[in-house]
Amino acid sequence: MPYVYLGFAIVAEVVATSLLKSTDGFTRPLPTAVCLAGYGAAFFMLAKGLQQGLHVGVGYAIWSGVGTALIVAIGVLFLHQPVDVWTIAGIGLIVGGVVVLNVTGAH
Repeated sequence: MPYVYLGFAIVAEVVATSLLKSTDGFTRPLPTAVCLAGYGAAFFMLAKGLQQGLHVGVGYAIWSGVGTALIVAIGVLFLHQPVDVWTIAGIGLIVGGVVVLNVTGAH
């Protein structure tokens, strides 16, 4: 169950982060409200996952790593942001770090 909460936390955080640009510096009420609600939901779900036994280091590593990779993908696919070999290498390092934390039992 903790990983279900973590999954919802990741989705909420990705939605909120995706809306940051459309808030126009938090001057547009609707995107701002959805963005803030998304971040609130993300932290709530992450806290529930931790309460259910998820270790904070591993949970945060997965949350931030998967969230970062998804935001980069959204930026490339929908916001027409460029991707290069360094971007891909950076995402690979993040994913590799999360895998190492999980495989080595660092949690």
